[in-house]
Amino acid sequence: MALSQSALEQLRGRPIGRVLVKMGKLTRDKVHEALEIQKKKPGRIGQILIDLKYITADDLREGLAAQRGMRSVDLLDLEVDAEALKLIPAEMANTYKVFPVSYLKEDNLLTVAVTDPDDFQATDSLKTLMGFNIETVLAEEGPLEKMLSKHYHQAEESVGELIQEISSLGELSEFADRGESIDLDQLVQMAESNPIKKLVNMVLMQAIREKASDIHFEPFENEYKMRYRIDNVLYELVPPPRHIAMAISSRIKVMAKLNIAERRMPQDGRIALSVGNRPVDLRVSVLPTMFGESVVMRVLDRGNLALDLERLGMRDDVLHVFRQLTQRPNGIIVVTGPTGCGKTTTLYAALSELNNVGVKIITTENPVEYDIDGLIQVNIKPEIGLTFDRCLRHILRQDPDIILVGEIRDLVTAEMAVQASLTGHIVFTTVHTTDSPSTIARLLDLGLKSYLIAATMEGVISQRLIRKICPKCKEEFTPTEEMLMELDLSPEDIEGRTFYRGRGCDNCMNSGYRGRMAIFEIMLLNDDLRDLVIKMVSTNVLRSEARKMGMRTLRESGLLSIYDGVTTIDEVVRATVMEN
Repeated sequence: MALSQSALEQLRGRPIGRVLVKMGKLTRDKVHEALEIQKKKPGRIGQILIDLKYITADDLREGLAAQRGMRSVDLLDLEVDAEALKLIPAEMANTYKVFPVSYLKEDNLLTVAVTDPDDFQATDSLKTLMGFNIETVLAEEGPLEKMLSKHYHQAEESVGELIQEISSLGELSEFADRGESIDLDQLVQMAESNPIKKLVNMVLMQAIREKASDIHFEPFENEYKMRYRIDNVLYELVPPPRHIAMAISSRIKVMAKLNIAERRMPQDGRIALSVGNRPVDLRVSVLPTMFGESVVMRVLDRGNLALDLERLGMRDDVLHVFRQLTQRPNGIIVVTGPTGCGKTTTLYAALSELNNVGVKIITTENPVEYDIDGLIQVNIKPEIGLTFDRCLRHILRQDPDIILVGEIRDLVTAEMAVQASLTGHIVFTTVHTTDSPSTIARLLDLGLKSYLIAATMEGVISQRLIRKICPKCKEEFTPTEEMLMELDLSPEDIEGRTFYRGRGCDNCMNSGYRGRMAIFEIMLLNDDLRDLVIKMVSTNVLRSEARKMGMRTLRESGLLSIYDGVTTIDEVVRATVMEN
């Protein structure tokens, strides 16, 4: 039943029973009968009506569409709009389960068919990625799948094929060798070019599918590079033509709602997407360089976020110690390691476990990496004077139980963290040091008094991320003496042990590795170690005593992972290269 726009407006927002009556699908008596059944056996009224055989699934679909002011279409009887079909790449159509119905160029309005009237995330993401005004109509799942299969049946276009296509287009080549002499209207024209939209979207989709952590767009004097970081290793894509560099950076700036005309100053932004019903945040950083704007996008896939201590890869004994540490009534707990070693994930996993209605948790970060229900999260903004130390002063007046300070990098913040700890709070924070014992020296270097460190520090967790052997191409091998020497091992030390490596396959991009895990070093401060801290002994002495008291070093944790057949000697040597 095709409804006029005025009829749709009258039905919008009405109860589904009334909508179906107005559409002539059933009578009021049948609706009341279904409502009586619903009182005794709770369920959706639409499903009850279907079970009673008063309406069909198609009737309900049309009713739900009308309830939301949406038209309902039969895709199998629809004449396909060839122009609209070209606007959505196969990968996007299949990812979001949408089919293009029509396109009005003058209004930049793309009409797409969906199967779920409540799937606003898909249409919002399409609007962000494609830059169109989006109108949705409702279709049945079966016909939509048939149309996708029929019109997007070919193998998905590769980035390389698309770049070849772009290289042959004349519409973008006119911007070659123009340097900075491009006005705002031309920048907008470049950013809204369909080939550029298609390329950027394809790169983003592929990066998310391959679980990349970062996407790099890098201009050089004679070339333009695109690279992914996967498992902490950069992989280069087919390079696009140098003259579309500004078009790509402009497109990304439009998507991130940045100033497209500003090409002299750094800019930071954010793109929020939903891919496969998973929320994905892209943190965008634009940096002016000698040869154009370098753009890096950090991919924060919340759907893959392991905010669970059980999933961090801790061994059972380490997990037990860590949980005991986080249950302390007060004190400072530090997670340390280089940038990108997973410190934030470890801290959030701990906070997620502690997060309940009886505990108030406040975090102060630069920036807030993940939005977590139940946590009060504050974004640090140094440019307006909202620094860690200033924020901490006010957080203490908010009656928190647990505080997370994104990073201690100066004496004032360190002293505020100590004050918070001494007044009965648990303080989680991070410090950039190479291992756990070095953290004490770093805090002393900042100017913090040794007796305050000894009084408040409960434990330091140092961690590294190491790549795991690809399960598809894992094979046994015998390490050479040179490899063993890297870990100070002798052939006698490894007698009876089996070592593994990845041969390299399509699953791991021929690297031999797929995925990452963390290794940990936990230094708990007992009375003996506190005395050494007060005496300000050297880091080597502190490390030696901590090991005597049971601390397992990063190198030793890595060795256990090698013996478990999870990673390789090369990875452990690389990750723990600074250890003595």
